[in-house]
This record gives sequence, structure tokens and C-alpha cells, in this order.
Amino acid sequence: MTSDYTGDVEVGGPAQTRDLGALTVTKLAVSEMANNAYLLICTATGDGVLVDAAAEPDALRDLVGDTRLTAVVTTHGHWDHHRALPEVVAASGAATMAHPADAADLPVPVSHPVDHGDTVAVGDQVLDVVHLRGHTPGSIALVWRGGEAGNHVFTGDSLFPGGVGNTQKDPARFAQLLDDVEARLFGTLPDETWVYPGHGKDTTIGAERPHLPEWRERGW
Repeated sequence: MTSDYTGDVEVGGPAQTRDLGALTVTKLAVSEMANNAYLLICTATGDGVLVDAAAEPDALRDLVGDTRLTAVVTTHGHWDHHRALPEVVAASGAATMAHPADAADLPVPVSHPVDHGDTVAVGDQVLDVVHLRGHTPGSIALVWRGGEAGNHVFTGDSLFPGGVGNTQKDPARFAQLLDDVEARLFGTLPDETWVYPGHGKDTTIGAERPHLPEWRERGW
């Protein structure tokens, strides 16, 4: 495990692992779209959950290794976030989780639909499901409230350093996404919360909070 986690990973490069005490987070970049896949492992039980089996099934199977993978959570239905899902599920027997509004877009059935306010277990740790409408109808984020380890949120393509996700220049979709992100993430999480997006580098709620008004003004 790395002791100097930055979240700055590159396609073809090594994963980075962050030891948060009760939970470890390993981030790997895959595919020509530079998608981030996250393996979360409960320290106490050894059980794992994969967030976004985006691509490169061999690399993801290597990432999982001998971890008992209990679930794969897909943050939203866009094709680049679930291309390796069939292979990962076949190899691991893991449950598949996604929001019902995006479930039909996935290449395998969703065995455990999740909605706003539901939870996902990672061993004895708990992730809160947050529905963020706009990038897609069923986009979700996952929040781990780690006590002394702080809060950590996996945002898919709904929140990045510098703005919210693409809403195809649709004002209504943009307003919905920014409203949800502002109320359900910025409105409930402290500035120290670490943000793990679906592509690119990590950020924090505090680093992005001052820019909310300019995002709303610019319309993307």
C-alpha cells in the first residue's frame, strides 16, 4: 500500500491504495476514457466492493485478486463505466448494484437496485447512496462516513474538480444536477470530505465549494 496517496493515477500505470483504518481504497485508471475504478476493502472482514467495473477486465480481476468481492456498484449507466462488468461478475459472483433509472443501460441484470437513502455494505462498513439526477437519470454517489478517518464520497461523473458532470447543454438537466450536488453533497458534507470522481484527479468538498456560484452562472 502507498503511504503517500494522491489520487493521481494514469492509464497503464500502477494503482494507488489509501489506508483509512477501517477501510482501504484502491484507485486504478483504465481504458481510453481514463475511467477510475475503486476497490474498497473492509479491514476487519476482508470483504470488498468495486465501484465501476469500467473496462479492462483482466486489470480489474488482478486488482481484486483474492478479495471476496461482494458487490460491484455502477455509478451510472454510461457505457464507459460498465464495459468490464460481465467479466468481473462472472469471475467473482458479486452482486450488481445500480439505481433503477439506469439499470436497463447495464450489460447484466442489476440484482440489487439502490435508491437515495439506501446503503451498501462493505464488510462491516457502510456506504450511503446519494441520488444525483442530471448527468443521467440514475446517477448515484456513495458516501463513507469514516469517523476519525473523515468522510469520503465516490461521485461517478456527477462531480469533478472544477464542476459537475456533462448535462449535454440542457439547462434543466444542469440545474437539476447542480441543485442535487449542492443540496445532497455540499449541503451535508464538511469541507474536509475527500471526493473520488469517475475520471481524473481527486478533490475535496472544501476545494470546490467556493466555485458553486460561478458554476451556476456559467451553466456547465
